[in-house]
Amino acid sequence: MEFDDDELIHFEAHGAAPLPPAAVDGHVAHDGARIWYASYGVGPAVILLHGGLGHSGNWGYQIPALLRRGRRVVLIDSRGHGRSTRDSRPYSYELMAADVLAVMDQLHLDKAAIVGWSDGACIALILAMTAPSRVEGVFFFACNMDPSGTLEFVPTPVIDRCFGRHAKDYAALSTTPDDFNPFVEAVSLMMQTEPNYQAADLGLIHVPVAIVLAEHDEFIKPDHAEYLARSIPNAEMIYLNGVSHFAPLQRPSQFSAAVESFLDGIGS
Repeated sequence: MEFDDDELIHFEAHGAAPLPPAAVDGHVAHDGARIWYASYGVGPAVILLHGGLGHSGNWGYQIPALLRRGRRVVLIDSRGHGRSTRDSRPYSYELMAADVLAVMDQLHLDKAAIVGWSDGACIALILAMTAPSRVEGVFFFACNMDPSGTLEFVPTPVIDRCFGRHAKDYAALSTTPDDFNPFVEAVSLMMQTEPNYQAADLGLIHVPVAIVLAEHDEFIKPDHAEYLARSIPNAEMIYLNGVSHFAPLQRPSQFSAAVESFLDGIGS
């Protein structure tokens, strides 16, 4: 799709492209929550994990490209996000990683490649550590794996537009539509205190991994991304030029091309 929205003006007003009709969708009950999922197409499975405060609809531009390449695409709303519920426990990446495995079991998926964006990337890499037999490879876009990896937060108009869209979508999709502010506080607490993985942990990952960073990422230090690529055996470092933390929305075709190249390279 030849479409640019570098300032997220279209996204703020309309969201990403609408999701196509799913072959299968529903909820799976897991560990105090009901986790929403949807599956599209047939072929080698690719799970798309969205970022914090967002939901699976943020992948609307990527699904058609992956379907054209003969992939089965699986979306999952992280617990408490989008159409998924949560219980009273604090958010944790490990808990959300376990939710992904529950969805895979529900769909009888033995193994899948995982494309993670921001918080979704952290979840994907935790799965690569803890359940490597279920993971074909990880496309890790725009995330840290310990607190040292984040930049000092500086508000920008692009971030504000994205946040405004998240607020509208939360109100439209959530079972607790009036609780956006407590939701933001709870997710932010997780982001401030997690993840906490060290180089020794990363060195135990033995599935194909691409560490992907946008040229103008507002949240992740470039040297942290390069450290991740050095610490994970045989990891690839990919830079996306001209975009920021919101690359899948800003320049969908550029982002999709990078994903497809990675998937082709791992034979998934």
